[in-house]
Amino acid sequence: MTQWKAGDAAASRAMEAMRRFKLDDQMIEEAAPALQEVLADAYRKRVRPFCLCRESGLAMYIAKVGDQYIVKRMPLSGCGHDPACPSYEPPDEFSGLGVLIGSAIRIDSETGLSALKVGFSLTKLGARDAPVSGVEGSDGVVGEAKKLSLRGLLHYLWHEAELTAWTARWAGKRHWWNVRWHLIEAARQMTVKGGILSDVLFVPEPFRSAEKVAIEQRRVAALAPVLPPRTGPRKLMILVGEVKDIGPTRNGHRLVIKHLPNFPFLLDDTLTRRLQARFENEVELWNASEESHLIAIATFGLTHSGLAVVEEMAVMVVSENWIPYDSVHEKRLVDALARLRERSVKGLRYNLAMDKPTAAAILQGRAKSVRLYIVPPSADSAYEEALNELVASQPEMDSWIWRTSDGVMPPLPFR
Repeated sequence: MTQWKAGDAAASRAMEAMRRFKLDDQMIEEAAPALQEVLADAYRKRVRPFCLCRESGLAMYIAKVGDQYIVKRMPLSGCGHDPACPSYEPPDEFSGLGVLIGSAIRIDSETGLSALKVGFSLTKLGARDAPVSGVEGSDGVVGEAKKLSLRGLLHYLWHEAELTAWTARWAGKRHWWNVRWHLIEAARQMTVKGGILSDVLFVPEPFRSAEKVAIEQRRVAALAPVLPPRTGPRKLMILVGEVKDIGPTRNGHRLVIKHLPNFPFLLDDTLTRRLQARFENEVELWNASEESHLIAIATFGLTHSGLAVVEEMAVMVVSENWIPYDSVHEKRLVDALARLRERSVKGLRYNLAMDKPTAAAILQGRAKSVRLYIVPPSADSAYEEALNELVASQPEMDSWIWRTSDGVMPPLPFR
């Protein structure tokens, strides 16, 4: 079994890589003073940049946020980058993403768009009980065709928005406005039900009382596609937002989302009961940590009276730095990684069962990346055998393992 060793000289000498890009015949470093000017010109001309961490170059794309231009990797191309490159990501097999590629998620090599096959509806015809993502098999596999559940879609959005990545250099710089921007930008690279995901994704903008009227007008315009027609099926949208509260009403429950004052989402009692049963663990983790956030993803539509009604819903708990976690042990690891100046990437399970081992996180930017595994107290011999096989199959990376039944978390592998 490959283990991390404190005296690994190659790792300790590794420095965080600075990316270099090729745009047509021009090469430029990420730290170059003229980078923004060059990227702006390439953005206008639709020139595709190539990351030069590999001799052959790897296709990237340029995104615009405000007045800034950012070079981002193409979907699911992270494993092709050099391990020392900030754009590197481990192969899909390191997380629950691997089993979904090629079935629930298909990548167009020409456009870079991810075509998503989802296990939930974006239309509603008549009345029915609202399901909860993860109940009665909706988080699993349907027949031969694997599909993304709502929670799986939330994980994929978080992954492609690069919100699973963190370094202590970003402390105090990740807020809801840039979380929102990255989610929407990622959704522009995805299609669902034949359309661009960002067209049906509603992520509330940060609320400012001084701009209340303008924000409400923009919200009305954004939700216009789900105004109910006189006849036929009603269209639904997908909400991603931070939960502020879920409380009772006269007949059901009300979901309150931060940055959406006076705009509740209604849940019926059946949906609420299923939600509480399926996501009891996430809600407990959220209640136990004042600085953490609870993220909701839900399909919803509007009634003729203008009320928003949730049809299906899932939640995910994230740290103060918006990094997802599934247990108190993962929370300790995420908090410890938050203090490092090295880049770490949190692994996500998607539809992978909890009794299947997977890397909780990856430490990057060194000669050999380090996989971080957390073995739960309930792990049996089958789990340990599967973990040993997983570690042995990836000799190009080092491994750090915390067997939680042994007690205190071992020291992280500093370089």
